[in-house]
Amino acid sequence: MEQVTTKLRVIFMGTPSIALPALRVLAATEEVIMVVTQPDRPRGRGRNPSPPPVKELALELGLPLLQPERIGEPAVVTSLKSQHPDLLVVAAFGQILPAAVLSIPHLGCINIHPSLLPKYRGAAPINWSIINGDSKTGVTTMLMDEGMDTGDILLCEEVEIAEDETAEELGERLAALGATVLLKTIEQLKQDTLTPTPQDQKGGSYAPILRKEDGFIHWDQDAHRIRNQIRGMVPWPVAFTFWEGKRLKVYRAKPGSGKGDPGAILALTPAIEVACGQNSLFIEELQIEGARRMGWEEFVRGRRLTVGERLG
Repeated sequence: MEQVTTKLRVIFMGTPSIALPALRVLAATEEVIMVVTQPDRPRGRGRNPSPPPVKELALELGLPLLQPERIGEPAVVTSLKSQHPDLLVVAAFGQILPAAVLSIPHLGCINIHPSLLPKYRGAAPINWSIINGDSKTGVTTMLMDEGMDTGDILLCEEVEIAEDETAEELGERLAALGATVLLKTIEQLKQDTLTPTPQDQKGGSYAPILRKEDGFIHWDQDAHRIRNQIRGMVPWPVAFTFWEGKRLKVYRAKPGSGKGDPGAILALTPAIEVACGQNSLFIEELQIEGARRMGWEEFVRGRRLTVGERLG
C-alpha cells in the first residue's frame, strides 16, 4: 500500500465511556463520517431510556449517528457501504461484526482491546486481569476477523497495574492509552509500516462478561483473593456480602493479618476488619442496601455493628 497523506474516512463503532478518548482523537485527526453505537437502553430506577456515552459525544461533536439493534441487518450493511469508508475503528462496541461489515473498508477494521492479546479476549478483560491478581496489562490494536478478538495484532503497549487500583480506575488509564496506541497504529498504517502478527491461538484466554453473582464474597477464601475480587468488581457489579439480611456492597478494602472464623468481624478500627480463610480484610468503603456509599467511619457511627458478628 502506498503512503496516505490525506485524512482517512473513518466509521467509528463504540458504546461505553472507555471508547470516548478514541473517538475524540479520531474526530480531531481524521474524518469521522459516521458513529455507530448501541440503541438507548433503560437505566436507573425509573427505567427510562438512556443514551450510551458514545452517542452523547457524537451529538456533541456533530457527527452522523447510527444505532442499530443488529449490526448485520441488510439495511445497516447497505448504509455503512454507502459511506465509502477507508477504515473502520471499533472500541467496545458490544456486537460481533459479520463478514459483510468487515469487508466494507478497503483498509480493514481495527479494534482497540484493553488487554495484551491473546490474553483476555472477550467482554471484561480489565475486570478479570484485576480479579486474577495480574501485575500488568495493556492495550492491543488488532486487525479484526470474524472471531472473538482473534485477529492479527498490529501494536500493543504494556502498563503496570497498581496494587490498589480498581477496574474503573484502570479502565480510565487504558482508555487514554488506547487512544494513543490507535493514533500510532493509524500513522503507521498511513506510512505502510504496519506488520500484522498472527496471534498465538493456543495461548489465548477469555474474559467472560461479569454477572451479578460474580460479586458474592466467599469469606473462606484468602484475603488477597477477596481484595482482588473487590477491586475488579468496581464499578459493576460491585462485590457484596450480607449483614442483618441486607446486601452490603464493598468498594475498597485492604488485607490484614488477623485470624478468626471466616466472615467474623474482628475489629472496628482502623477499619472494619473481617476474618478470611487466610488472614483478614479491612473494609474501607461500603454501601448498605437502601443507603449511599460511604467510608467505614461513617458506617460504624450510624449502625450497631459489633465485634464477633458475621458477614455473609
